[in-house]
Amino acid sequence: MTGVLFLSMLILLIAGVPIAFVLCGSSALAILYSGEIHPAIIIQRMFSGSGSFTLLAIPFFVLAGNLMSAGGISRRLVNLCNSFLGHVSGGLAMVAVVTCAFFAAISGSSAATAAAVGAIIIPEMLKHKYDRNFAAATIASSAELGVIIPPSIGLIQYGVATGQSISDLFMAGFLPGIFICITICIAAHFLTKKQGFVAAEKASGAERIKAGKDAILALLMPVIILGGIYSGLFTPTEAAVVAVFYGLIVGVFIYREIKLSDLRSIFRDSVLTMSTVMLIMAASSIFGWLLTKQQVPQAVASAFLGISDNKYVFLLLVNILLLIIGMFCEAGAAMVILAPLLAPVATLLGVDLIHFGIIMMSNLAIGMMTPPVGVNLYVVCDSAKVKIEGMMKYLVIYFAVLLFDILVITYIPGISLLLPNLFK
Repeated sequence: MTGVLFLSMLILLIAGVPIAFVLCGSSALAILYSGEIHPAIIIQRMFSGSGSFTLLAIPFFVLAGNLMSAGGISRRLVNLCNSFLGHVSGGLAMVAVVTCAFFAAISGSSAATAAAVGAIIIPEMLKHKYDRNFAAATIASSAELGVIIPPSIGLIQYGVATGQSISDLFMAGFLPGIFICITICIAAHFLTKKQGFVAAEKASGAERIKAGKDAILALLMPVIILGGIYSGLFTPTEAAVVAVFYGLIVGVFIYREIKLSDLRSIFRDSVLTMSTVMLIMAASSIFGWLLTKQQVPQAVASAFLGISDNKYVFLLLVNILLLIIGMFCEAGAAMVILAPLLAPVATLLGVDLIHFGIIMMSNLAIGMMTPPVGVNLYVVCDSAKVKIEGMMKYLVIYFAVLLFDILVITYIPGISLLLPNLFK
């Protein structure tokens, strides 16, 4: 039964079947092959797996991100960052990175971050003679912060799959996200220093104050949402609902950049995105149930421990595995498949599961800027009118920087666990 499950999953993946149908289809084939389990269990498990209160946070955060993007938030964040960084060498590249970090704290999505920030900052970089491929590569690499800096849809999926606190995972993602943001900024600075790109004019104090006032409501959103979660005022799911109402009020009544006629397309796009994620979560529940029933996690644990019972070697092997899988599988799907398999092994070896969640998310996030499945690449290719092969010389450098970041995050757990331990 286990052989049929994995063989059918592999065949469906190679055939290019959408991941939700891969999980559901391979599970159905395995159940039919065994003849020991009634097929009705598929529907029962899919409904029970998608009925979690915590999972409600995903559609609401998706909707909140779309509302804030359409409401002019991303443009105001770009203007604010540009007023402080635009005049230095490689300033606009660093503006792109920092804006992605800010927008990540609003959208929770890597692709949404790449689309919202790229559409605004890439044309500005081109005006100042930045290389088109460099601009696209910078956005594609830094947009991965969308799934690391909270709120993160990927961390919600990990929390549900492993039973870990979403609030603790959100807190754990902050410092690693900031660390990655800083290292990409440094890389962007040195890449542009000798390229002859034209820096923007230095903003005056009055212009910076104006940009700050204009962006204050955008900056308050993550403060209100995450502050409410960490203070215990509301749960992550309730915070997502607050984010929707905040984005709606700011976009429609304060910034007035969202018309009532725009809401239909915003809701439609949000439904399409969230339905994909929720279908994957539902399908993963029956897949995960079969894995548990067949004691696959125990087999995986034995296999890893057979190689080495040293947790540092285990973490290195996990990093390699996730980097490879992230290149071929969407991050959310990889998370719901692999987290239940790898987390028990991590527990046996004494790895904190909150820290392990950040390790998994950081690795899978890199897959969003690496071919052939890197969704960020396709988003920025459309915005910058470039091809992936043209970006490769810059992507390789950013990839090396991100590999360094992963090793630091993996072997210095304090970066991830400082805030969760501080607020316990």
